[in-house]
Amino acid sequence: MREALELARKAYDMGEIPVGAVIVIDDKIIARAHNEKELRNDATAHAEMLALQQAAEYLGSWRLTGATMYATLEPCSMCAGAMVNARLGRLVFAARDTKAGAAGSILDIVRAPCLNHQVQVKEGVLQEESTELLSTFFEYLRRDGRAGRRRSTRNRVGG
Repeated sequence: MREALELARKAYDMGEIPVGAVIVIDDKIIARAHNEKELRNDATAHAEMLALQQAAEYLGSWRLTGATMYATLEPCSMCAGAMVNARLGRLVFAARDTKAGAAGSILDIVRAPCLNHQVQVKEGVLQEESTELLSTFFEYLRRDGRAGRRRSTRNRVGG
């Protein structure tokens, strides 16, 4: 989870929502990513989605049954659905997302008994550090419309 938190800090520095994710198999990190929505202009470029793609490429298979993902924020419904579809074995996340979380907060897609796969879930690992980083990011965003050090002003009104 510490590696995921470092990736979240990197995202923060880039002006991205500070979320990081790593995927581990047999104590080896096989994928690591942070949010890149702003960088790519892609609403699907969440840390979890990018990490799932990297892991599948590394393994040469979309099935991630023996893998554990560590993420700094509870996944959204898109990412949770992708975890189910990828047959991810386990999800460990730091902070709950009380507005969009789909691993127990708002929805519980990863453990929905009606789906063909359920993901084991553990939450709260390094929760305080992750929550603090997210809170700081959104505080700056609300205050002056930007966060992080290198946020692009290319598409901002008046920027």
